[in-house]
Amino acid sequence: MPERIFFLFIISVVFINACSFTAKQVAPEKEEQTGLIQVRPSDSSSQAVLSLLQKARSAAKAGRLEVAEAQLERALRIEPRNASLWHYMAKLRLNQGRLDQAAGLAAKSNSLEHDDQILQADNWRIIAHARYQQGNTHAAREAQTRADALMGDSR
Repeated sequence: MPERIFFLFIISVVFINACSFTAKQVAPEKEEQTGLIQVRPSDSSSQAVLSLLQKARSAAKAGRLEVAEAQLERALRIEPRNASLWHYMAKLRLNQGRLDQAAGLAAKSNSLEHDDQILQADNWRIIAHARYQQGNTHAAREAQTRADALMGDSR
């Protein structure tokens, strides 16, 4: 029973985080107030990609997930090795209920970025959520453990 409550908590945190694409830098004092650290776009992202991310975020907030998907796909054509873009696409897939794709895209993002522990931890949370929704609690637990370990190392 405590495991179930833990996973429900994790799912709610991941879902809340997955609902927000962000193309803006979050002020450090804002992060401290909320207790959540948001993944930021790559510092090397072009203005075109940042604009597309903002459009995707707006579309997702309005419930137009297919428009958000198209914007992210355009951004990925511009910067196919941008781990943050793959991360945002993984979040979108999670919101769409495309769980295998969400986990795969989060893993791809992790394969492209080895230095950003916050990004990697959030990707592991996406994987944990997808696996839990698929009924694979063992894999979900392993993914959440990896996310927790990364966040412990980055604090």
